Amino acid sequence: MFPEYRDLISKLKQEDAHFARIFDEHNELDDKISGLENNPVTSVTAQDEIDALKVTGTERPVVPTVETS
Repeated sequence: MFPEYRDLISKLKQEDAHFARIFDEHNELDDKISGLENNPVTSVTAQDEIDALKVTGTERPVVPTVETS
């Protein structure tokens, strides 16, 4: 992520514990979202969870929807 800022990010992570924590949390969240989006089994059923992660950074329980005819 942001290869043009790799050196600056590395320096900030070493010198600023708050930046390092937030950067690591962002990467974990990004990995979780990417995993849900790229998994063909969960990509459709987990859309609410994906949206919640993108907006708030926290998980929302996935409630299955039932279609009625």
